[in-house]
Amino acid sequence: MTTSDYVALPSSSSSPSATTRTLQNGGHITVTSLEPLQYTYAFGRTTFTIVCALLAALGGISFGYDQGVIANVLVMPDFVARFPATPAQVGWMTAILELGALLGALGASAVADRWSRRYAICLASAVFCVGSTIQAAAWSFDSLTFGRAVGGIGIGALSMLAPLYITEISAPDVRGRLLALEQLAICTGVVMGFWAGFFTRSLGGSIAWRLPLAVQAIPGVVLGIGCLFLPPSPRYLVLRDDLLGAQRSLARLRNLHPHDALLQLELLEIRIDVALSKESSWSSLWTTYRPRTLIGMGIGFFQPDARTEWTGINALLYYGPTLMAKLGLEASLVGAGGIGIVQVLAVGPALGLIDSAGRRPLLIYGAAAMAIMHASVSALTWKYDTIWDQHALAGWTAVGLLYLFTMAYGVSFGPVTWVLPAEVFPTSIRSRGIAVSTASTWFNNFLVGLLTPVMLDYSAAATYAVFACACVIAGIWAARYVPETRGLALEEVDRAFGTKEQEGETEARHKMEEQLGLGRLVREIVDLDENENEDGEG
Repeated sequence: MTTSDYVALPSSSSSPSATTRTLQNGGHITVTSLEPLQYTYAFGRTTFTIVCALLAALGGISFGYDQGVIANVLVMPDFVARFPATPAQVGWMTAILELGALLGALGASAVADRWSRRYAICLASAVFCVGSTIQAAAWSFDSLTFGRAVGGIGIGALSMLAPLYITEISAPDVRGRLLALEQLAICTGVVMGFWAGFFTRSLGGSIAWRLPLAVQAIPGVVLGIGCLFLPPSPRYLVLRDDLLGAQRSLARLRNLHPHDALLQLELLEIRIDVALSKESSWSSLWTTYRPRTLIGMGIGFFQPDARTEWTGINALLYYGPTLMAKLGLEASLVGAGGIGIVQVLAVGPALGLIDSAGRRPLLIYGAAAMAIMHASVSALTWKYDTIWDQHALAGWTAVGLLYLFTMAYGVSFGPVTWVLPAEVFPTSIRSRGIAVSTASTWFNNFLVGLLTPVMLDYSAAATYAVFACACVIAGIWAARYVPETRGLALEEVDRAFGTKEQEGETEARHKMEEQLGLGRLVREIVDLDENENEDGEG
C-alpha cells in the first residue's frame, strides 16, 4: 500500500492542523499533531471481524440461557416431586453456579496466556457442555448442584475469555459495539431459556425439565467447534514473538494485504505495547496498574447483571413478578419473559451509543436514571406494599418503572461492563486484569443473590432505597475515576492513565516508537512532511 492509495478529506477535527486521509476501501487516519505524535485511525468494512466476534459471544447465550431456564425448571411439578428441597438448598443450588464461575474466571487467564485465547475458549466450552449434560441427566439434587458448579466454571471462563478475544481482534472504531455483543448474547439467552422452559413445562414427566437443560449445551458445542476456525489473536501472537503470524492474522481480520500501511501501523502499536508490558506480573495489578484494576473491580461491583449486582436489578426481578401477580398478571410470563425481551431491545440502542456517546457518559447518566427508578419504586412500595390491589394506578406505575429501569441498565452498565475492563489493561496483563474484573462480578453476583431475598423480606422499600444510593455512588464513581476510552487504540489507552508511576513507561514508549519508525510510518501514510508541518504551525 502506498501513499497514492490515500486521498485527502476535509478534517473532522476541531484542530486547525488536523489532517485526514482515507483509504479507497473506507479506512482513514487523522493526524492532529506530529510533535508529540497524536493520531486516530479506523479501518473500512471488517465483516469477518464481526463474524468472529459474534461466534465468540455465543458463550453469553449459554450464560443467559441458564438464567432464563432455571426459574421455570425449579417450579415444574416433576422436578419438585423428584427433588424435594428446602429453600436454603434451592438457593445454594442456584448460587453455586456463581461460585463455579468465580473459579473459572480466575483460572482461564493462565490457560489463555499459555495455550492461546482460542483453545482456552474451546476448553471452557467443553467444560460447560459437561456441566449441562450432568444437569440434564441429574439423578439426585446433589448431582444437579454439582452439574451447575461444573457448568459455572465453564461460564465463568467464557465470560472472561470472550471479551478478551473480541478486544484483541477488534479495530478501535468498532471495539465497543463488538464487545457489547456479549451483553446482547446474554439477554438473548435469557429470553431463549425462559421460553424453552415455558413451552416444555406442559410435556409432563422429567422430559419437561431435562430437555431445556440439555438444549443449553447447543451453543457451547457450536462455540467449541467454531473457535477452532477462528483466527488467532494478533496480540497473543506478538506476545509469543510470532510477528509473521500476527501480520497474517491481522490481514485476515481487516481484509487487507499483509503489507498494507495502516495494517503495519496497527502491528507496530501492538509490538510496542507488548514490549513495554511483557514483564508484567500479577503483582503489577496492585502496583503499576492499580487504578485500572480498581476500575475493573468497580464495574463488577456496580454492574447490574441479568441476575444481580449492587445497582439492584435482581431486586426488581425478584419482587416485580410478585407485584404483577398482585395486579392480576401472570407472574412468570410477564416478570421473566417480559423483562428479558426488554433487555434484548435495550441492547440495540447501546450498540450505537457506546461508540458514539462514549462509555463514561453512559455510566453517569445510566446510574442517574436507575437511581431515580429505584427511589420512585421505594416510595411507591413504602406506601402501597400491602394494598397494591386497591391502587391499580400506583401498581402499574411501579411496573412501568421496572421496565424503565431495565431499559436504563440495558443501555448503560449492562454493555459497558463487558467493554471497559477489556480496554483498560495492556496486552500482557489483560487476561489477568479481565480475570480479576470478571471474578469481582461473579463474587458480587453470589453475594447479592444471597442478601437480596433477606433484605426484601425485611423491607422492600428500604431495599430499593439502598440500591438507589448505590446507583448514586456508581454515578459519582464513574464521573470521578473512569476515563473515556471511546475510539482509542488499546495502545493509546495508556495515555488516559498518566500517573506518575507510568511516566517512565511513557518515555520508554516514545523511544520505542522512534526506534521502530512509527512516526515516520504515520507521516508516510498521510503524505505529510515534518518540515511542512512545522512551517504550517509557524
